[in-house]
Amino acid sequence: MDNAVAVKNPNALADGGGFGARLAALPAKSKLSLALGLAALVGVVLAMTMWSSQGDYKVLYANLSDKDGGAIIAQLSQMNVPYRHADGGAAILVPAAKVHDARLKLASLGLPKGSVVGFELMDNSRFGQTQFQERLTFQRGLEGELTRSITALAAVQNARVHLALPNQNGFFREQQKPSASVLLALHPGRTLDRAQVAGIVHLVSSSVPEMNPKAVSVLDQTGALLSAPAEGNQGAGLDAQQLQYVNQIESGYSKRIFELLEPVVGRENLRATVTADVDFSQSEATSEEFKPNQGSAAASTIRSQQTTEQSGGTSATPSGVPGAASNQPPVPATAPITGAAQPLQAAQGGGSGTNNSRREAVTNYEVDKTVRVTRNAIGIVKRLNAAVVVNNRSVTDAKGKTTQVALSGDELEKLTTLVRESIGFNKDRGDSVKVINAPFKIEPVANVNEVAWWKQPQFIDLLRAGAVPVGLALIALLVFFGVVRPALKVALLPPPPQAPGSNLNTVVSDAELLPAPTRLEPPKLSEQLVGARVLAKQNPAAVASIVRTWVSGSEAS
Repeated sequence: MDNAVAVKNPNALADGGGFGARLAALPAKSKLSLALGLAALVGVVLAMTMWSSQGDYKVLYANLSDKDGGAIIAQLSQMNVPYRHADGGAAILVPAAKVHDARLKLASLGLPKGSVVGFELMDNSRFGQTQFQERLTFQRGLEGELTRSITALAAVQNARVHLALPNQNGFFREQQKPSASVLLALHPGRTLDRAQVAGIVHLVSSSVPEMNPKAVSVLDQTGALLSAPAEGNQGAGLDAQQLQYVNQIESGYSKRIFELLEPVVGRENLRATVTADVDFSQSEATSEEFKPNQGSAAASTIRSQQTTEQSGGTSATPSGVPGAASNQPPVPATAPITGAAQPLQAAQGGGSGTNNSRREAVTNYEVDKTVRVTRNAIGIVKRLNAAVVVNNRSVTDAKGKTTQVALSGDELEKLTTLVRESIGFNKDRGDSVKVINAPFKIEPVANVNEVAWWKQPQFIDLLRAGAVPVGLALIALLVFFGVVRPALKVALLPPPPQAPGSNLNTVVSDAELLPAPTRLEPPKLSEQLVGARVLAKQNPAAVASIVRTWVSGSEAS
């Protein structure tokens, strides 16, 4: 009965008919298995073809907000564009051949919109808006445009702008001025100097009419006020520019020490730090100096001169001997300009009259004066502190064994002298330099190359890329050898050679029974059978004895 289940029509296989006839001779279960196997093979081939046609995936958009990412994914699903997520959903990837096409289609739909909106809000104005809604829409658009401009700076990661635009009314005598607040989120490790902060303040104040730059406040993500004036920051501490200046000074001195000592002690055997105390205070001093006149009186400069003369007297009475000598005029005064006053000589000649005269002279000279104004420079180094640690010296003996030996006192003193000369050591300023010797404890650093090859990122990426085609190939092999090949093997099996009488042992089903066996029996066999029946009816005892003899195997009596 097993052959009847495996082969529906064995005569078709035995006769050596065509391949179609042999397939038709297979049972329904084998035909179904063969059809399913062929369909699975076709599906695997189509899947491999589609996977290979997609190619590599490239980034379509990155750093999207959740709202924009959801809108873009929904639109890609409608456009039947396959996509993937990367970096925890921060980036959307599509096949490389469809990147530009997808971007153009999404741009025509206004995607991505971005978390910041600008003056495009004015394009969607609704009918029946109130004046307050129009002002609010304009304010939101202006804030968005300013945010976009500020985030264009390299050091700014994100920004928010808040504008306070008061309602101008002509009935008020004093109008309230607008103001603004800017909150900045800087990239890690980056700062803004004074010029950049002043640029942001000027950008915001210039974008709003009648806004004073002093009414703009700029804060960073830590809450520090960046737009405060310089004099206000001095009391609170150093600003970003001053800190940068101090770091430059310290790094410059440290670089000098490394460049000078590394050739002596070797690389990675030196650690040095320099701390600079910088004075950023600004002072101004004014002094006046007075000195006496130098040189002779002629070298002095007369500032002012005043002369006063006064004279009086009575009429003279002629006296003396008349003649020419008594009629001569008086001799002019010969008193010096400076010095004690001398009495005037009485007029020569006779007479009894008196003459009184007085003369005063005041002369003022310029006095030497020196006015000196001294302004101290900003950023003067008040003190330097240098600390240097040197590793032990490596010594190799004749056997090749390496040991660590501490430096001697003379060597440390030489290194200290070099450090002092490199930083410009000034004892009067209070500088200090300390050089010590200590063994370095070097932690073993794990080598990246020691990672097993199956854990390498390159191998993992290759495995991910080849997992799909290898899996499809395995499925195809299983389907072929498990389902298709057995059915084809039965259909392509050559017919066995037919032996005489082999068809008599063939078991067939009830639906395909052969005709009555009377046609296969010869006529003699029928006559003998009829005679045996007649004999059994006439002499049953003899027939029973014959049968008993056949069964026992003895000869008939």
